[in-house]
Amino acid sequence: MFTGIVEEMGTLKGIQKGTHSAVLQIQAAKVLEDVKLGDSIAVNGVCLTVVGFDSRSFSADVMHETLNRTALSTLKPGSSVNLERAMPANGRFGGHIVAGHVDGTGTITNIQKDDNAVWYTIDASPSILRYIVEKGSITIDGISLTVAKTDKTSFSVSIIPHTAQVTILGKRKTGDLVNLETDIIGKYVEKLLQPADTPAQSSGLTRDFLLKYGF
Repeated sequence: MFTGIVEEMGTLKGIQKGTHSAVLQIQAAKVLEDVKLGDSIAVNGVCLTVVGFDSRSFSADVMHETLNRTALSTLKPGSSVNLERAMPANGRFGGHIVAGHVDGTGTITNIQKDDNAVWYTIDASPSILRYIVEKGSITIDGISLTVAKTDKTSFSVSIIPHTAQVTILGKRKTGDLVNLETDIIGKYVEKLLQPADTPAQSSGLTRDFLLKYGF
């Protein structure tokens, strides 16, 4: 589990591409302080597993499903990425519950200055927008943000200068693809409220059966 509070920006040093997969090598510093093989690190909001590391970088496998669902496939050597280690049990919960399981991608359609803040408008599919509510939480490239506005095709967030400086959002441009993870609570509530798809199975236990065997 993550919080959406980015710890540092890393740099993609290299990509080894397979037929439908990839291995990313990412240069970092802070997230390597206590790294171990098998640790989870969110890269632009995508939970990846550390499969190798040295004093200056770590490597992570990216499978076919992840490349299809996220914007990691658009990364190139030299790209900056947001990094966050999994939340420790005794850590501060500064953002919101982030699983690192990206729902899909959105496209930045407008960036507008508003005094010291910057507004970002992002187009997304109806399947993602249904879980985005005004003043609710959204994760954009691994950053925990508050939704400021929504409409039928997009949503907007407003960020402070600090967020622009310490995350890759400050480097984004219109037309860029970003990873989106909606608030996990809404998805679970919706699932629980839906009627079961499969009918309840009969146990076969009847009154006649019980009488037959002396009950």
